[in-house]
Amino acid sequence: MDEEVAARVLRAVRDGDTAFLALALHPYLHWTEPGVKLRGRTRVLAHLAAGGSTAEPTSCELRDGQVYRWTVARTGEPPPSGQNDPA
Repeated sequence: MDEEVAARVLRAVRDGDTAFLALALHPYLHWTEPGVKLRGRTRVLAHLAAGGSTAEPTSCELRDGQVYRWTVARTGEPPPSGQNDPA
């Protein structure tokens, strides 16, 4: 997981920096948090604007320099297998 990218995305979410998020999030983003599973940057941005999670991800995958997969597991739940640091 790229912790620096994850921290920058979280900061942008908390600050409401949608311009940065539009560049940092992949158009086909997979976003998973407890009780929520979304696909697509537009849907994720709408979810975040409505008060979605600002929890640190348990895994974050980059593709072409953008966040492609973001997963927040339930407390005490291990990260999904095969989605930690991409090869």
